[in-house]
Amino acid sequence: MFSDGRWRWGPAPADARLELCQACARINDNYPAGMVTLTGPFVVAHKDEMIRIARNQEQAEKPEHPLNRILSIEQPAPDRLVIATTDIHLPRRIGEVIKRAYRGTMDVHFDEHGYFVRINWHRDK
Repeated sequence: MFSDGRWRWGPAPADARLELCQACARINDNYPAGMVTLTGPFVVAHKDEMIRIARNQEQAEKPEHPLNRILSIEQPAPDRLVIATTDIHLPRRIGEVIKRAYRGTMDVHFDEHGYFVRINWHRDK
């Protein structure tokens, strides 16, 4: 429901006009606003933990920010995880928690002309 200038969880008023929120539209269109790419041999051994961290960050954000959701989690190679999100804030939060937990290197790239962020994290061992 859209109320007081922002999207919120909760029942819509009886006279509300039905609208698809931006997160739902991005999910329907498979059009992410953020990508977290985790690479390196370390990912192979810790994949489940990293996915759990990403899901925990999503759950921490969702009650207050319903547009901050994970769109998909894919593993295109054994040493690579790609997490797509519906906003630009959740990827950074996921990347920072993973970097704090496992060290490694992290780069953040914001699109200068649009609403998109790419987080790249890597650890060899």
